[in-house]
Amino acid sequence: MLFARDLLISWVEDQRYWHWSYQKETNSDVLIDVAELLAVCWLEMRVKFNVKKLSPKTLYGVVFVFKLTNEAYGWDIPVNFGFTLPNGYKVELKETLMTKPKGVWIEIPVGEFTTSSEIVGELDIYCHQYDVLTWKGGLIIKGVSILPKN
Repeated sequence: MLFARDLLISWVEDQRYWHWSYQKETNSDVLIDVAELLAVCWLEMRVKFNVKKLSPKTLYGVVFVFKLTNEAYGWDIPVNFGFTLPNGYKVELKETLMTKPKGVWIEIPVGEFTTSSEIVGELDIYCHQYDVLTWKGGLIIKGVSILPKN
């Protein structure tokens, strides 16, 4: 799991737009840092991860994990999720978040890839919504998980 503090999030250090807090991990007493979106019109998050840290010849899934608050707004415009492998292979997904349940962790499966000796370097994982500059808020970012699928 790449937690919210691992992500590069536009405007995250500006307290007018974002707030850092803690949430309890599901089924444990461990507290994790989460980024709470107060309001932005330009949403952009990304993280790079070296694929050599993963097991070879293994199928992996990339999943964004977040929560919508009861006051969430502005999520009727699709959000772009995606990743690019070091060899240039790109996976993209558009998802409208307004229809998602509120107050629970939501997983958005972005896509899958298989590690190999040809794929060497950094996996670039991203999420953004700045195609339409409408104000949005009420999103709590936990992070991105890269999990083996087999």
